[in-house]
Amino acid sequence: MGLPGSGKTYLAARLQPLLEAAWYNADNVREMSNDWDFSDKGRSRQSMRMKSLADFEKSHGRVVICDFVCPTQKTRDNFDADITVWMDTIKEGRFEDTNKIFEDPSPLDIDFHVRERNDTNHKKIAEAILKNV
Repeated sequence: MGLPGSGKTYLAARLQPLLEAAWYNADNVREMSNDWDFSDKGRSRQSMRMKSLADFEKSHGRVVICDFVCPTQKTRDNFDADITVWMDTIKEGRFEDTNKIFEDPSPLDIDFHVRERNDTNHKKIAEAILKNV
């Protein structure tokens, strides 16, 4: 999770082969659903859509990565991630409406707090995840 432009997709693309995971990108899922509603209701619907996809993959024994903004505690509660990576690499994203509603997660609710984009984050995160899978 993180603001638009924080590096979520960059990280997910590098984690996916290391974890041999299914991967769902929020923009691709919105495109497949033809649902570009960014109201509170639309964001909630997207978090539930992402949850359904993740739950399907998990029910088939797969590791799954979902990269999306998930800007509020409500959307994060809807999604209910097993592991949360917060891409905290920027202070403002490119969409003002998202900046206004984005709520920093509680430190207790995140497993990995990424503060900078680099070429090693994905390796460290994958190694830690694989130790517990």
